[in-house]
Amino acid sequence: MKRAICLQHAAFEGPGTFADLLVGRGFVISSHLVPEVGLPPDAGDVLLVMGGPISVNDPEPWIEAELAFIRAAVENGTPVLGVCLGAQLLAKALGAQVAPGSSVEIGMTPINLTDQGREDLVFGTLPDPFEVFQWHGEAFGLPDGAVPLASSYLFPLQAFRFGSLAYGLLFHLEMQRDEIEALCRECPEDVTKAGQDLSSLLRHAEPHLPRLHSIAERLIAHLTAPVH
Repeated sequence: MKRAICLQHAAFEGPGTFADLLVGRGFVISSHLVPEVGLPPDAGDVLLVMGGPISVNDPEPWIEAELAFIRAAVENGTPVLGVCLGAQLLAKALGAQVAPGSSVEIGMTPINLTDQGREDLVFGTLPDPFEVFQWHGEAFGLPDGAVPLASSYLFPLQAFRFGSLAYGLLFHLEMQRDEIEALCRECPEDVTKAGQDLSSLLRHAEPHLPRLHSIAERLIAHLTAPVH
């Protein structure tokens, strides 16, 4: 039986459409709210590392343990997908720095592919530029040996790939309407800081969600192909 392990850092930031796509490919998903229940025994056949309202630089004892867990998964050749905080954890696990950005980036924003992104098996199939859903205030550096895939005006590194099966995305492909509503409900200070409101965020984001889910499908197909 194929297993997908999902590391969550907040109950309201789950795998979203990634879960639907993995179940459709015959995976059983096991979610772990790491700050409360700790880490699972292993990383399964695919490892998802999701977002959350904290920083990878916070002095929480479970963060170092999770960084080691992610590093071991990459070293063992497990496909890894880090999203937002999960991408920052992946970057730091691989030796890069994570620090506050110049501003918060919330809502739909355009990103541009790098030259390496245009050659990537997943990103190379996407339009350039394309819009994604964002919700973050910190940025990561590029780990040694990693490939930069995309950038935005405010955050020069939006996505990277390490090897062929580890991807870090600062943005969200997995969001559904109820998850955007949950973010606004749980993190109202972020919404205020960005000068946004729920109705505006939903109005701009909802038309793009099917396209973002289509990109998510391509990424999951790539990451799970070696497992089949």
